[in-house]
Amino acid sequence: MIALRQELLNERIGCIIHDVDLSRPSAEQLSGIKSALKKHLVVFFRDQSLSPQTLYNLACKLGIPTPYPFVTGIDGLPEVVEIIKKPEDTVNFGGVWHSDTAYLDAPAMGALLYGVNIPEKGGDTLFANMYEVFDSLSPDLRQFLSRLKAINNADKAAISQTRPGGILKGLKATHPAVRTHPETKRQLLYVNRAHTTHFENWTIEESQPLLEFLCQRIEQPDFSCRFKWQPGSLAFWDNRACQHFPLNDYDGYLRKMLRVSLAGDRPV
Repeated sequence: MIALRQELLNERIGCIIHDVDLSRPSAEQLSGIKSALKKHLVVFFRDQSLSPQTLYNLACKLGIPTPYPFVTGIDGLPEVVEIIKKPEDTVNFGGVWHSDTAYLDAPAMGALLYGVNIPEKGGDTLFANMYEVFDSLSPDLRQFLSRLKAINNADKAAISQTRPGGILKGLKATHPAVRTHPETKRQLLYVNRAHTTHFENWTIEESQPLLEFLCQRIEQPDFSCRFKWQPGSLAFWDNRACQHFPLNDYDGYLRKMLRVSLAGDRPV
């Protein structure tokens, strides 16, 4: 296998892969990218030149592109969506810590996000390692959480407020609070601030203290990396094993991204 030149963001999560043209990656490079993703959970690339079509083509080589429930795709490529924050907007789409589409029976395996127009300052994205979050908990709490199931709702206020004018869709799914990654077989925490409302057979009031404790643990800087976007940058993350948070600190600037979700499986 070809050795890709990698630059770690830190020891816990994230690496930048250099010297790969994503518009025409070789089979060996694609294999190396998938291997790096499994190890680092999110991989980044700089100085790419991708059209919506070439981004879609890349996604097909890394997984199965699938439409995103809340954004209509571009003409001819429904799986490729534009995520745009205009200079006059004050809310950024998805601007809270989350795991994508946890409200579906089979949430996304991952996603590719490509930077087209990037603000002069701000707009970084944080990514957190959910293996590490789970491992940081006490053994008794890990065992307790492994017996719980969590209810995830697409319309929870924390995330629906980041979709101004969006239509409430009533999408809900129940998943283990601790899931086993289908490839690495490692356990990880699978609740998130954006979508998890409560634990099965618990009330929302009863669930809130434990959920808040877990969300605060997820948001500790020790478990995350921070990626600074440039035009032509691309992020590819494992949505099963990490969460992300797009910072909203660039009012007055245009930010335009292209995004493709990859189909996943039912968490177990």
